[in-house]
Amino acid sequence: MPLIEVEGVSHTYAGRRRPVLHDITVRLDEHRIGVIGANGSGKSTFARLLNGLILPDHGSVRIAGHDTRRDGKRVRQLVGFCFTDPDAQIVMPTVAEDVAFSLRRRDLRGTALRARVAETLARFGLAEHADHPAHLLSGGQKQLLALASVLVTEPALVVMDEPTTLLDLRNARQIMTLVAGLGEQVVLLTHHLDLLAGFDRVLVFEEGRIVADAPPDQAIDRYQQLMRTGG
Repeated sequence: MPLIEVEGVSHTYAGRRRPVLHDITVRLDEHRIGVIGANGSGKSTFARLLNGLILPDHGSVRIAGHDTRRDGKRVRQLVGFCFTDPDAQIVMPTVAEDVAFSLRRRDLRGTALRARVAETLARFGLAEHADHPAHLLSGGQKQLLALASVLVTEPALVVMDEPTTLLDLRNARQIMTLVAGLGEQVVLLTHHLDLLAGFDRVLVFEEGRIVADAPPDQAIDRYQQLMRTGG
């Protein structure tokens, strides 16, 4: 698994005085890593650091030894990112075209490209929707398409920022069943705590800091305590 190394990272958004992350240092190489915390705790900023969507003001982020500041292109090849709202990722008119678009920088053309797209759609249960308008899919199908469009590029690490938030529990469990079978390393941000069962490690964020780093049961207990006491 890629070694994620975050060292001394702090970050403040432009126009704000208060940092959203404070001196974060963590090393992650487990297969399944959960990230939880209240809204505004800094977890989404942390996620965006991992593929260089955000660069830290201080400190460094390295993925498999590649610094996000100095080698952003390689980091983006290694790290796939799924947003909360799949409509933010769907860019092409049809399902098949959207998956193919993710391969635009790969040396695939004609039959090889079509075969790769067809294989990926079948893997995610979207084969019969190949020519369907992408934005007319159901919420669960859109999230499957977003995940398919990320995984078709064969990243080593997949970062998922609350991908089940807009889904009902049935669709959320479908997504997580697929995630459980992935060979890729996964960093999952979620408010659905039951989805973290079986994860290797869970980080709890509070006010821009990691306040717990433990197996799921222990981390969730700490998070629920924070929610009861307000910090």
